[in-house]
Amino acid sequence: MTALIDIQRLVECESPTEDLAACNQVVDLAVEIANKLLKTPATKISENGRPVFWWGAKNPKIVLLCHLDTVWPKGSFQPTWKIEADTATGPGVFDMKAGFVQALYAVSQVNGAQENVALVATTDEETGSATSKELIERLAKTAQAVLVFEASLDGKVKTGRKGTAMYQVSVIGKASHAGLEPEKGINATTELAKLVMQISTLENPEFGTTAVPTVMQSGTTTNTVPALAKLDIDVRSFTIFELNRIDKSIRALSSDVAKVEVTGGVNRPPLEISSSMELYEKLEKVAKDLGLSPIGHASVGGASDGNLAAAAGAKVLDGLGALGMGAHAPVESIKISTIDERIKLTTAFINELLK
Repeated sequence: MTALIDIQRLVECESPTEDLAACNQVVDLAVEIANKLLKTPATKISENGRPVFWWGAKNPKIVLLCHLDTVWPKGSFQPTWKIEADTATGPGVFDMKAGFVQALYAVSQVNGAQENVALVATTDEETGSATSKELIERLAKTAQAVLVFEASLDGKVKTGRKGTAMYQVSVIGKASHAGLEPEKGINATTELAKLVMQISTLENPEFGTTAVPTVMQSGTTTNTVPALAKLDIDVRSFTIFELNRIDKSIRALSSDVAKVEVTGGVNRPPLEISSSMELYEKLEKVAKDLGLSPIGHASVGGASDGNLAAAAGAKVLDGLGALGMGAHAPVESIKISTIDERIKLTTAFINELLK
């Protein structure tokens, strides 16, 4: 299977986000693979100093959005690529190099795609898309549809994703000797602990809203009242209203005796179901016409570049990529027998959208 060989080549070209040289190499390889398959050449462009794969129209009606970076440091999988029965395992195979190849093979079978479609793959999605955010938003504002080839959820596409916000809270106290004169200090650890209890009350299960204190750092030595304490907070919700509510509350955190500083904020708005359902219903019609089983849909907690596209006003359908399991886990893998069917579905779906 030619598509599987190309997936293997991309997986074996390991590309952790932080390794710029490796990300350049994987985009170069993706361009090489694409140019053997497509009549119109693909190119590597630079967006804020990072490489991006680009093929197709400059002002596309349909954007096929992918990423080629992974969370895995080089050498995380031994061997890097492995096939057992119907399973292929490797770093980034599920999230989302197989999805990129499926999108590539699908667009190669769509007549006139180069005039109406762009296939774009970034290299900083796993760390928040800081350099590619403007590009994604610019494309999304004028596109009729943005199709995101992130991994599926047991075959289901993703019609909703939580938005994310990240914060760091710093509490500045005053150091003193913990044994001789603790009363002369201001204990930053104690004050931060009080704030942690406040933060945990901000959650709202009705909207899937979570506010999770994660990394905490404080103190210098065991016999010193801590003068500085820091806390990272991971916030997620299915609605922007909730993210804004928590943002206001976190920025209002205070202490009676210490100074409190808050940095960070909302970095990916939610992908709300209202942005996805029209495209999802069309996908199910296409699947039915092809004689396939219903695809199904789900809302998930993790964010993607689909969040950015939806926030820019685009109709978005996410999770069109591979069937498999284990994104960001040592068991990351895809189901080989589903690759051709997903390419067939994607091809028909793009053709339907271009009618």
